[in-house]
Amino acid sequence: MAEKQISPILKQVLELGPTLAFFLIYVRIKDETYSFAGTEYTGFIVAALVFVPILLIAMCLLWWLTGKLSRMQVFTAFMVIFFGGLTAWFNDERFFKMKTTIVYSFMAGLLGIGLLRGQSYLQYVMDEFLPMREEGWMIFTRRLTLMFALLAIANELIWRTQSTDVWVKLETFAFPAILFVFLWVQIVGLQKYLIDDPSAPKG
Repeated sequence: MAEKQISPILKQVLELGPTLAFFLIYVRIKDETYSFAGTEYTGFIVAALVFVPILLIAMCLLWWLTGKLSRMQVFTAFMVIFFGGLTAWFNDERFFKMKTTIVYSFMAGLLGIGLLRGQSYLQYVMDEFLPMREEGWMIFTRRLTLMFALLAIANELIWRTQSTDVWVKLETFAFPAILFVFLWVQIVGLQKYLIDDPSAPKG
């Protein structure tokens, strides 16, 4: 199915809205305790469970409006559902916090496999939107692989050593901001590798 164009603002709301909703719900109920079927759950776990249907609804709307979901979006949704389920089943918030580490590690590992094969898997995903010579893609991929690995390590250190409040704030705002700034800096810094004519050779 061909991708349909929608308002960039609406697209951002659907992509980033669920995470912001999780943060707002958590802030509202973080000090509460809820009892279901004789088991008590913290506000964090309840917020994490509410986040799952919110994310799925947003993704369904995004697919309905655009006709397309990226593999990364599908993978992230699967991880949220899987670890959200583990969090509820074991009544242990650590599972939900580990999700971020695994997502970043997966991305670092996937890009790393491509690099070991002398390829940039990132190019396969973004080449249509960012025409660039192969040398530039390899540099970009190496740097992004390292960034994903560092974010995975940072998440592990933070959730294991800091409070839930600190982790939620960093997960909601700091990690996305760091990744956004990193990508922007890389795109600006790799301008010399961009191809003005996309039909020109990329080697």
